[in-house]
Amino acid sequence: MQANSSAPLVVLDGMNLSLEKGTGIATYSRNLSLALGQLGYRVGVLYGQWSPDQGDPMLREAMFFDSRPPAQSWLKRQQGTLIDVARTTLGGGFRAVEVPVTGRVIRDSHRARLPHFDTLYNSRALFLRAHRVFNQTRRISEVRLPETPAVMHWTYPIPLRVPGALNLYTLHDLIPLRLPYTTLDNKRRYLRLLRRLVEAGDKLVTVSECSRRDIIDILGVPESSVINTYQAVDMPPRLRDKPDEQVRKELRGLFNLEAKGYFLFFGAIEPKKNVARLVEAYLASGVRTPLIVVGNLAWKSDDEMRLLKAHLAASEGHEDGARIRHIDYVPFSVLVSLIRGAKATLFPSLYEGFGLPVLESMLLGTPVMSSNTSSLPEVAGEAALLVDPYDSQAITQGIERLDGDSALRRRLSLAGKARAARFDGDAYRHALARLYTDLGVAPPVAA
Repeated sequence: MQANSSAPLVVLDGMNLSLEKGTGIATYSRNLSLALGQLGYRVGVLYGQWSPDQGDPMLREAMFFDSRPPAQSWLKRQQGTLIDVARTTLGGGFRAVEVPVTGRVIRDSHRARLPHFDTLYNSRALFLRAHRVFNQTRRISEVRLPETPAVMHWTYPIPLRVPGALNLYTLHDLIPLRLPYTTLDNKRRYLRLLRRLVEAGDKLVTVSECSRRDIIDILGVPESSVINTYQAVDMPPRLRDKPDEQVRKELRGLFNLEAKGYFLFFGAIEPKKNVARLVEAYLASGVRTPLIVVGNLAWKSDDEMRLLKAHLAASEGHEDGARIRHIDYVPFSVLVSLIRGAKATLFPSLYEGFGLPVLESMLLGTPVMSSNTSSLPEVAGEAALLVDPYDSQAITQGIERLDGDSALRRRLSLAGKARAARFDGDAYRHALARLYTDLGVAPPVAA
């Protein structure tokens, strides 16, 4: 829906939305933009693409949707950082411009990544430059837009603020501080940045009561300063309601898989996702139902993949072949079919701020085994089989139960759908409407 021109303008950042491969935060940002639009706000999205900020409109639009970073020497980067530091120190900050969206650029291939928007803004390499300034000065940079929004909603900890707007910062979790051994973040810098954002922001937003307690306890902020809105679990009806026969054809044609004939893990391959322990537990279970692991290799993935690689090497040439397959990346439309066709989703993550894969699986009627730690019990309730993610034997027993107990799978499938319905778009819009109303920017459309 097109917002009324007099409606309050809410802008969110497009840092994760610009990534080619999806992330949970990109999904959060898209759902946030859609909910804001449905509440009647004008929605802007602020990007930091490498496209030019001035010149021919057609070229600017084309380069915005191409936006490959130019090659820069170390000296050129240093010179640029010094200029940005001087500008920030003197109070100038960064400036964004409106991106001309004429419709001449065919954006169909970007459809899955684009959020809902009324206006797009861009400031050349904004997020990268702001982080470089913070590294040098420990300052939160300012960025000015052609129209000052009523609310600037940052979906990730970015050292930026918009002067004259209410600045909200969503902190999904504090994993670099709670599980420091699972990330490559500079912990000193990370904590310093969060403390600066607490000072710069009007409110902190998060996505579970578990994360809210972490933020209050670790950052020492007042309870009233941190608002939990949860997040929406939704997907386009064309994917959610795809005919079963089409799903079966896709699974056979793309992956040589039979519907309900495999277990599924999906998510980034990184230490907190606990893939190494999942593989160990699965192989120890002896079940013959294959395990499909879908995920990009992220930080510290070598240790997570070591046992899987050894299994694949040992299985080569054997008649039965490998019981585990790794698929690096699939488009979201294909991932939905993989989730729908799985016997169960196995997601024994060590820590999650929300745990979107759990609820996405439940929404599609797929039984779930997950963890009894962090936000996962809060989100899954009694609609998932919960195990201790640090106990390989407990994970093994969970896999064996799901593999052999069809009644358990039916019960979890039905309970999961009911649980996921509690996190639908209506619930999310109500939570956002309360947040924005309390800030004095009530939605034009009743939630």
